[in-house]
Amino acid sequence: MGFDVASWGYWQGENAAALQASIFADSTTVLNLGIILGAFIASAAGGLFKFTKITPGNFAASVIGGLLMGYGARLAFGCNIGAYFGGIASFSLHGYIWRVLALAGTFLALYLRPLFGLSVPKPTDTFC
Repeated sequence: MGFDVASWGYWQGENAAALQASIFADSTTVLNLGIILGAFIASAAGGLFKFTKITPGNFAASVIGGLLMGYGARLAFGCNIGAYFGGIASFSLHGYIWRVLALAGTFLALYLRPLFGLSVPKPTDTFC
């Protein structure tokens, strides 16, 4: 995109070598790609994966949701493993606060879905 990230403070010193290495040399990147691939395989194996037409509402909801999830993960110092399970396991108050706010965020997101032209998923009788 034209940014010279090599001049940024983060990419100085020890981190500078990462700019010249393959993305597959970074264990976090490999882990994230594995999670995406695993989710795709599980969805496809369960018959739940399908291509849908991209609508402006669907696109907007995806971008806004992704940005909010990324921002929330940075505020919480990690995802559900680091912030929630780690917090609960260590009896830290932040784990319990994370749980309450995650549930509130879920209900808010379900309430806002129709504004983007998306349906609200209906609960099922089984969890399979």
